[in-house]
Amino acid sequence: STFSSGDIQPCIHVSFLCHFLADRLYFATLRGKPKSTANTHYFCTDDEFIYENFYADFGPLNLAVLYRYCCKLNKKLKSFTLSRKRIIHYTSYDQQKRANAAFLIGAYAVIYLKRTPEEVYRALISGTNVSYMPFRDAAFGNCTYNLTILDCLQGIRKALQHGFFDFETFDVEEYEYYERVENGDFNWIVPGKLLAFSGPHPKSKIENGYPLHAPEAYFPYFRQHNVTDVVRLNRKIYEGRRFTDAGFEHHDLFFVDGSTPSDLITRRFLHICESAEGAVAVHCKAGLGRTGTLIGCYMMKHYRFTAAETIAWIRICRPGSKEMVKVEWNGSTESPLQTSPESLCARKSNLPQPRLNLLPKHSMHEPKSSQ
Repeated sequence: STFSSGDIQPCIHVSFLCHFLADRLYFATLRGKPKSTANTHYFCTDDEFIYENFYADFGPLNLAVLYRYCCKLNKKLKSFTLSRKRIIHYTSYDQQKRANAAFLIGAYAVIYLKRTPEEVYRALISGTNVSYMPFRDAAFGNCTYNLTILDCLQGIRKALQHGFFDFETFDVEEYEYYERVENGDFNWIVPGKLLAFSGPHPKSKIENGYPLHAPEAYFPYFRQHNVTDVVRLNRKIYEGRRFTDAGFEHHDLFFVDGSTPSDLITRRFLHICESAEGAVAVHCKAGLGRTGTLIGCYMMKHYRFTAAETIAWIRICRPGSKEMVKVEWNGSTESPLQTSPESLCARKSNLPQPRLNLLPKHSMHEPKSSQ
């Protein structure tokens, strides 16, 4: 018999129910908290997986959270005690929590059930007149661009196709360790090729409770992971020679925060990435705005990401990344970038080979608390 919203406990108001695996896996929007029965197991992650916002941003949830969700759901689907039960991931009418929950189960379906983003999104919106709140960026003030759940699912699929991540080998503890400010505040966007990080300071110290890191704090990790070049996009607050004296190439490509990078800066950045012997670490002031803009250009040129897919993937890898400039620049030049002659004759030897884990397993020396 087909399971429908009418089969959920009468006391629970059901706005929406969609199935991902017939008679096995469902997603529902409910008003109330149902109790599991002999035939049905309910679970909710709204208060378990929580987005740490910067301003009014509320998602999408990051790659580590997505990994933990997928592990949780896989465990339920493989559980002997749940083997004969329908499993329902339910969410509430809170628009922000509902959007994040839909992203999680939608991404699971793309990664593990091999559904297309379009199929998944159709399932998510079928049978409901309550749309999903789009994600907004972390910029202060009015949101100038909406990132949809479909954009996020398409970004996940494109990253999966290019081997940017593999949850069979993903090191979630390492991801969560290095994304923390006190441990370096960095994330791989294109594994083995492009790393985004917060701008270094003249000295490692704690200032107003906020950890600052000198260039030297990054040397061990960069050396272990074949980072050969560092690109600075903000004004100079440390001496670039501190990197060059240590054997790294250091490049200055300043442009004003919140502005559009010129064609010259964009081409210089692409040339640096294409010429680098190893990986390129990119920073601006916080590593959230200008940094993602230029990394996104490389992704669009070499991996054929659309502007929306680029924004989605960068946001999933590095929450807080602002997308206003990316849309203004990437969106307006999407086709020329993706079909430019350089993309056809780029030196293949300098293009990264697809990597199967987002972060290499080796760990950087833990920063000393006294620094």
